[in-house]
Amino acid sequence: MISTLEFDLLPSYSPPMETEASSVTCAPAPEPEKSPDKEASDAVEYPTGARFAFIILAISLALFLVSLDSTIIAVAIPKITDQFHSLDDVGWYGSAYLLGTAAFQLFFGRLYSFLSVKRVFLSSLCIFEIGSLVCAIAPSSNALIAGRAIAGLANAGVLTGIFVIIADSVPLERRPFHSGALGATYGVASVSGPLLGGVLTDKVSWRWCFYINLPLTAAVIACIAVLFKDPQVRCVESMSLARRVTKLDPWGTAVFMPAITSLLLALQWGGSKYQWQNPRIIVLFILFALLTVMFVVIQIWKQDEATVPPRIMKQRTILAAAAFIFCLGGSVFTTIYFLPLYFQAIKGVTAVRSGVDNIPFVVALSGGCLVTGALVSRLGYYNPPMLLSVLLTSVGGGLISTFDRDTPPARWVSYQIVYGLGVGCGIQQGIMAAQAVLAIGDVPVGTTIMLFMQLLGGAIFVSAGQTVFQNRLLIGLATHVPGVDPQLVFDAGATNLRSVVPMELLASVLEVYNDALRAVYYLIVALAGLSIFGALGCEWRSVKGKGVSHAAL
Repeated sequence: MISTLEFDLLPSYSPPMETEASSVTCAPAPEPEKSPDKEASDAVEYPTGARFAFIILAISLALFLVSLDSTIIAVAIPKITDQFHSLDDVGWYGSAYLLGTAAFQLFFGRLYSFLSVKRVFLSSLCIFEIGSLVCAIAPSSNALIAGRAIAGLANAGVLTGIFVIIADSVPLERRPFHSGALGATYGVASVSGPLLGGVLTDKVSWRWCFYINLPLTAAVIACIAVLFKDPQVRCVESMSLARRVTKLDPWGTAVFMPAITSLLLALQWGGSKYQWQNPRIIVLFILFALLTVMFVVIQIWKQDEATVPPRIMKQRTILAAAAFIFCLGGSVFTTIYFLPLYFQAIKGVTAVRSGVDNIPFVVALSGGCLVTGALVSRLGYYNPPMLLSVLLTSVGGGLISTFDRDTPPARWVSYQIVYGLGVGCGIQQGIMAAQAVLAIGDVPVGTTIMLFMQLLGGAIFVSAGQTVFQNRLLIGLATHVPGVDPQLVFDAGATNLRSVVPMELLASVLEVYNDALRAVYYLIVALAGLSIFGALGCEWRSVKGKGVSHAAL
């Protein structure tokens, strides 16, 4: 929400203070033990009336657009490859967007920690406009990939900025409800992407999948520029250029970006373009490991000026919530990618129709976000929805694993609803936990950590699911249908499977295909179950400003 994917933040702000140590006119970093609940009680002027409504509408539209952009291209890819003769580049149209987002996610968290929220957010939207325009007018496949990477970079800044603006515009006790509404917006965008992409591609041109972003993003830019009042806490006008660069943690950033890029490239290429034991894949994994160690060392060295200050990662709830959202993100993204294969290959529907058949899952996810957002706003605690999420996603995933060729609509609809409700209950709670336990100056970083872990979980386990699926399919075909060339099945794709497999062998091939999908569903269930450890590890903190009412479980 992908990620996922994936939402709330900051309590309130204090006026800037002069420090003797430097000429920076910004509030000093808060003490780690300072209670966010006390900060939430400080007097803050939140927008009201029409101004508030338009700000919320603008950031909801921004979230809808960046979420739509991650899925809208899926059904347009066949037309794109026809025009550019670029079948080998299919994987890059999606992974370039993912790489841009993942590589810059933590970097934008650092930017929002001490720079102008308004300027960083508007800059991210402008970059998104540029990326969309490059994609829309792309004369070649390489240009389209470059545009997707630019848009993915911007997505990292837009996502974090949305939740920072929510925190600056909504009192703490009401933020869970608005966070749930944003989760529902993400769900709607997820299901709308393939449907809208199919309509635009068939009726106009695939380029309109990107042209549509330009006027709508411009409207968001205008609304935020006029109506959103930038908080003063992050003003750095008097900070020297060298000091600004230092606060961006250039060493950590320079190491982290190639580290995450190496990991995602290895996951993207491994098992598809290259064998897992290929030297290229091994080298990429080694690079990831070495650069990650270097990144950790740099964070320990830089301390509060690090991209991820160690004192934040030492916080129990941050670690637990990150583990929870990592597992949940892996489960939900794997479901989003592989559930349509069931409808297209096993049920024999079109790609667009499979999007329609996924609507129960998305509606349930959106409903779960809205209901739990309202409940957390009323009751104050994010822990019960986390635990309920573990229960429902585990049960729902288990039910989905029973899908076969004869599963009736009543069952596959109801099973998706159970799983979707579980995802909706939990997908927002990692950021709510970060908000509840972190001091004001640390919440942007905490939020970014949660978004990044959700995205990373999705990236890792979608690739793991692909490996599980391919291996089980290869073994199954060799064992049960030796007369069918496995490469023919892989090249056909889900929607063309019936056209390349002989009719007398089709039933056996579909059985093997369904068994391979079931192995992926088991992975989904395992991840949902593992998320219980993160849910239990979170402290019980109230977002209503009442502090800790009882010990963590």
